[in-house]
Amino acid sequence: MKNTASTSNQNPTKPFWCTSVVEQFVELDTSLQGLSAGKARLRLAKVGANRLNKGNETSNLRLFLAQFKNAIILILLFATALSFFLHEHVDAAIILVIVMVSGCLGFWQEKGAADAIRQLLAIVQITVRVLRDGVEVDIAADLIVPGDLVVLHAGDVIPADCLLMTADNLFVDEAILTGESYPAEKLPGVLAKDTPLSQRSNALWMGTHVQSGSATALVIATGANTEFGKLSQRLKFKAPETDFEQGVRHFGYLLMEVTLILVILIFAVNVFLAKPVIDSFLFALALAVGLTPQLLPAVISVNLARGASRMAEKKVIVKQLAAIENFGSMNVLCSDKTGTLTEGVVHLHGAFDVNGQVSDKVARYAYINAMFENGFANPIDEAIRLDRQFDLQGFEKQAEIPYDFYRKRLSILISEGTKATLITKGALANILNVCSEVEMANGEILAIDDVRAQIDQDFQTYSREGYRTLGLAYKSMGESGKLEKSDEADMRLLGFLLFRDPPKAGCAETITQLRDLGVALKIITGDNRLVAATIGKELGLGGESSASHRELAAHEILTGPEIEAMGDLALINRVGTVHLFAEVEPNQKERIIIALKKAGYVVGYMGDGINDVSALHAADVGISVESAADAAKESAQIVLLEKDLSVLIHGVKEGRITFANTLKYVFMATSSNFGNMFSMAGASLFLPFLPLLPKQILLTNLLTDLPEMTIATDNVDSDMVAQPRRWDIGFIRKFMMTFGLVSSLFDFLTFGLLLLMDVTPEQFRTGWFVESVVSAALIVFVVRSSKPFFKTRPGRYLLQATLSIVVVTIALPYSPIAPLIGFVPLPLSLMAMLGLIVALYLASAELAKNIFYRQVRV
Repeated sequence: MKNTASTSNQNPTKPFWCTSVVEQFVELDTSLQGLSAGKARLRLAKVGANRLNKGNETSNLRLFLAQFKNAIILILLFATALSFFLHEHVDAAIILVIVMVSGCLGFWQEKGAADAIRQLLAIVQITVRVLRDGVEVDIAADLIVPGDLVVLHAGDVIPADCLLMTADNLFVDEAILTGESYPAEKLPGVLAKDTPLSQRSNALWMGTHVQSGSATALVIATGANTEFGKLSQRLKFKAPETDFEQGVRHFGYLLMEVTLILVILIFAVNVFLAKPVIDSFLFALALAVGLTPQLLPAVISVNLARGASRMAEKKVIVKQLAAIENFGSMNVLCSDKTGTLTEGVVHLHGAFDVNGQVSDKVARYAYINAMFENGFANPIDEAIRLDRQFDLQGFEKQAEIPYDFYRKRLSILISEGTKATLITKGALANILNVCSEVEMANGEILAIDDVRAQIDQDFQTYSREGYRTLGLAYKSMGESGKLEKSDEADMRLLGFLLFRDPPKAGCAETITQLRDLGVALKIITGDNRLVAATIGKELGLGGESSASHRELAAHEILTGPEIEAMGDLALINRVGTVHLFAEVEPNQKERIIIALKKAGYVVGYMGDGINDVSALHAADVGISVESAADAAKESAQIVLLEKDLSVLIHGVKEGRITFANTLKYVFMATSSNFGNMFSMAGASLFLPFLPLLPKQILLTNLLTDLPEMTIATDNVDSDMVAQPRRWDIGFIRKFMMTFGLVSSLFDFLTFGLLLLMDVTPEQFRTGWFVESVVSAALIVFVVRSSKPFFKTRPGRYLLQATLSIVVVTIALPYSPIAPLIGFVPLPLSLMAMLGLIVALYLASAELAKNIFYRQVRV
C-alpha cells in the first residue's frame, strides 16, 4: 500500500496536474467508490484536520501563558524572583500570588469565551458532498482527506486541492489565488509539468469556489499542504484589521506613552533621593502594572463572546468576534432585495407569447428547461416547476449550459425521439441578443427587428408593474447530441415569463427602524431600473418617513451602465445620495462597496449568492444567511439564521451594546488607574517612605479590576444604542485626563488628612489603600453612563461585585492576613473621614461629568 499519510501525495518530479486520475487513484489508495469510512478515519488521524491553522490551534496551556506575555508583567516576575533570592520571601510570594490570580482570571474568562464561540461556529459549518463507501454523504469540510472524491456544484467552496475527474461546463472563480477577475474554465486532462498555476485547467484549488457548472474531483492535498496553505504560510495572511482592533491598538499606544514616561521618571527620582534601588524598581514596575488595564484583553473577549451569545439568541451567528464592533458601527447597509426585503418566494405570474397572450407552449418549454436543469438550485426554476406540471415522458436530456452571471442564460438540449431541441431562458436582453426571429401567436415567424419596438414597450410595461421578465427561446438542433456555447445563436423567441416577489409585510417599518438607528439601507440588484424602482417605491426607500408610496427621485437611482461609465472619484462623490443601484453586474457590487468606504461610511453588505463573494470580502462587515451558497457563507463574518432585516436590527443593537460595555471598562480603568497611579507617583517624591508597597499596588489593581469583569452583563443606556459609535482616542484621552485629575485631587486630600493626623507609614498605606480601592470601585457607577448615576440602573452582577469589593476592602485591615500585606487596623474616626472624602469625590466626579459631556461631544 502507498503511504497515504502524505497530504500532497506528489512525486517531487511529477506534480499531480501532470498525472492521470488513474495514477492518483493508485497513489492515494482510493477508487471510484471513494474511501471507506474506516480508511477515512485512519487517514484523518494521520494527516490532521483540513484547516490552514491546525498547527497553531490555541491549547489551554498556550492560552494560560498568553496572560503573562505583557512585557511589564514579565519584568515584574523577574524582579519578584530577584526579591526572593534577596530573602524577601513573603513579599515576593504575595506579589507572585497576585499576578497569578490575575492571570487565572483572564484565562478563565477567555477560555469560556473561546468555547462559546466554538459552539456558535459549529452552527454555520461548511459541509462538502463526498463519496464514502460508494454513497454520497455531506461531511464537514474539516474532515476531508486525500483520496476523497468530492461532488461540486455552483456555489460550492472547493475544500482542498483536487484533480478534476469529470466536469460539466465548470467555471471556477480563482481570484483569491490568481487575481484573475473572470472565472476559469476547468476540464479534465493531463498537463505539462511547467504549466503556470493560472492555466492548470485540470486542477481545483482550496479556497476558490464554483461559479457555474458541476464536477467530481479527487482530493490530492488538504490543509497547510494546499497551494493556498503554502501561500498563506509564506505571506503570513492575516485578516484586515477592523476598526475595533485599530482602536484597541491606538489605545495601547496611548497607555504605553503615559506609562513609560511616568515609570522612568519615578524610578530615577526615587533612586536620586537615595531610596532602596530594589524597592524603587519594584515600585515603578508596580505603578506600570497599575496604569495598565491588565484585564482589557479578557474584558474585550468576554464582552464580545457574551455579545455573540446574545446575538445567537436573536438568530445572528458571529463568525469573527471583532466584526461585532463593526456591526454596531455600521451606518450603511447594502443588500439585494430578494428574500431580504421581499418574501423570497418567487411566483410565476404567467407565461405569455409575444402578443401578450397566455401560452401553453411557452409554459411547457419553460417547464422542460426548469425540470432538466441541475446547475444549482434557484427560485426561478422552483417557481416554474411548482406553477404547472407537464408530462415529460419521451423526453431525454442531452446536454446543458448552466446559467452564469455573464451570459445570464440557461440552455438545455433535450431530445424527443430523433428530434433535438435547444431551449434557452434568461434575462430578456440577453435572450434577444441570441435571437434572429420571433414566433407569433398564430405560428407566423417574423424577423426580430420587425417586432423589437413592441417587445421593448411590453417589457417596460411589465417592469413598471413590478414583474421580473425573462425571455424564452428555442432552436431545432436536428439529431445533434452535442452542445456548445456557440449554439446559442440564431434562436427563435417564443415568449415571456413574468415573475413576482412581493415585498415582505412590515418591511417598510423595518427600514424605518434601521434609519432611526442611523443605518441607511441601499439596495443593490441586478433587476432592471423600472422593477427596482417599483419595489423601492413600495418600501419607501430612502425617504424620511415610512410612507410606502414615496417616489424615488432620478438622482437616487444609479444603474450598472451608468456606474461603468463613471470614474472612481465620481462614484465616491455620488454613492452617498443614491439609495438604489439597479442593473448591477456582479463585479460592480465590490466597486460600490469600496466607493462607500472611501466616502467615509462603515459599510455592511448582505448577500447570499455566488456573485456576492467579492462584495462580502470588501465590506467592513459581510453578512450572509444560513441558506446561502457555501462561498458566500464562508466569506461572511456574520451569518443570519433567518433572512430577515428585523433579525439584523437585533444584531446591530447587540453589537452596539457590546461596544458600549467595552468602552465602559476603558473609561473606568483609565480614569481611576491614571488618577491613583499619578497620585502615588507624586506622593513618592515628597514622602520619606513609599506610599504603597509594590504588593499593595498590585492588590489594589486586582481588587479594582474584579468588579469590572462583570461589565459585559451591565445595562446600557438607550442613547448608546441609538446611533453608530466608533473608537475615539482623542475623547478617551480627554476623559482620562479630566477624571484622572479629579481622582488625584481627592487622593492628595487623603494624603493631607493622613499626614495631618501624624499616622505611621503602615497606617498611611492602609488608609490610602482603603480610600483608593473604595473610590475606584464606586466611581464605576458614575463613569458608566453620561446620565446622572441615580437615573441609570447598573446591571445586577456589576452592582453585587462592586459592593462586595467595597466590603472586602474595608474589612481587610482588620483580617488575620493584614500583617502579611503590610496593613494595620485603622481608628473608626479615620475610616469615617475617609468615607467622607470618598463621598465628596463621587459628588465632584458627577459634577465634572456633567460639565465634561456638555463641552465635549461624545
